[in-house]
Amino acid sequence: MSDSSQAFHLGLIGLGVMGSNLAQNIEEKGFSVAVWNRNADKINDFLTVHEGKAFGGDSELSNFVSMLEHPRRVLLMVKAGDPVDQMIDRLLPLLEPGDIIMDGGNSWFEDTQRREKRLRDKGLHFVGVGISGGEEGARHGPSMMPGGSAEAYAEVRSIFEAITAQTEAGACVTHVGPDGAGHFVKMVHNGIEYADMQLLAEVYDLMQRGLGLAEPAMAEIFDQWNQGPMESFLVELTAQVLKVVDADTGEPLAGKIMDRAGQKGTGRWTVLAALEQGVAVPGIAAAVDARVLSSLKTERMAAEKKLQGPDMTAVPDPQALLADLHGAIYASRITAYAQGMDLIRSASERYQWSIDLSETARIWKGGCIIRARLLDPIRQAFSGEVPLANLMLDSELGAQLQALQGAWRRVVAFAAASGIPIPVMGACLNYFDSYRTGRLPQNLIQAQRDAFGAHTYERVDHPEWGFVHTDW
Repeated sequence: MSDSSQAFHLGLIGLGVMGSNLAQNIEEKGFSVAVWNRNADKINDFLTVHEGKAFGGDSELSNFVSMLEHPRRVLLMVKAGDPVDQMIDRLLPLLEPGDIIMDGGNSWFEDTQRREKRLRDKGLHFVGVGISGGEEGARHGPSMMPGGSAEAYAEVRSIFEAITAQTEAGACVTHVGPDGAGHFVKMVHNGIEYADMQLLAEVYDLMQRGLGLAEPAMAEIFDQWNQGPMESFLVELTAQVLKVVDADTGEPLAGKIMDRAGQKGTGRWTVLAALEQGVAVPGIAAAVDARVLSSLKTERMAAEKKLQGPDMTAVPDPQALLADLHGAIYASRITAYAQGMDLIRSASERYQWSIDLSETARIWKGGCIIRARLLDPIRQAFSGEVPLANLMLDSELGAQLQALQGAWRRVVAFAAASGIPIPVMGACLNYFDSYRTGRLPQNLIQAQRDAFGAHTYERVDHPEWGFVHTDW
């Protein structure tokens, strides 16, 4: 190994766009970076472009590892799944106890738990790092959600705090918790992102079909909304994309885009984790379903000719509907966050992660895709001494839901009457109504289950009887 004064602070493997941008971000903040890529040409190209900077690299993995200071800190920016395990297998013979491997991809949290245990048994550290902010965030300041041992985090904290987005509340990074906690929180972040994006798409559809607005007018409305409590990266981005004009046709580009939404799996993972833990996330699940339905383009085009919906409902007061849309999307957004936070709380209890939900909201304030002004009251809601069972029970946010429910219901009713699908907005309203209802109709389901399968039930008037069965 080279002299420690010449050793590199961190090694980064994977020089795709995210990896390359992160490496530049880290170097600009005063830390030297050694890079490695399975394609040696990429290493040479990167070092040539950034000649004179505090970068190094070597096509031989063993030489790359020997360039790092102790304890060695290696950040993997490779595709999730088998490539992570393959890279770990190649690194293990070259590392020593106390060294740290970090996975900056969108890995399934159970894989992270498995890898962390495997390396811990060998005296090594494994840190699953959720990173949000896309290419721009990686280059100039993402939100980072590292999970692993406190000892490992202490070794990388100074780097992470330097490279993440900075807000008045501090650097957008914290030690989320042990093993898979970081990747779990990043997964839920993406689930909330799915819901928020779909909500904005639903409002876009209502403005377009319900109010007959064109993209420039909608962009102006989203710009106005972004000046108030709805302020967020996604609202700002929505206004931005609606302003772009197609160079070929001179018409708004958004209207030329095929209505098939892709997905990489983190939203689906969020729903699967929620099902496994028995946590209701209907808004997030509806957002995943909406993307699945959007992929059925050929079927939908054929169905449109055979299945007729209602005539469009007349809008007597467009300004009133716009005001209602603002209230409905804000209320839906609160409940979408409530669902995500409830899932994180449940997982934290199940896996004994001790995740601080107030800190989670804090590190989402900058850098990440779901950064929004709403995170300030969410952070405050979870900062009290008494744990909050659900975000909707917070005095401030609960009062806002109460005040906005009229607008919320009017929008849902208008959409239903007009045949315009609003899967997330409708699901979020149903979530709110179900949670606030002291007695739901599932007593009938229990009776049915007992009648056909002797599954038993409990009586409200005789709880001391426990579970009983009736010969129906």
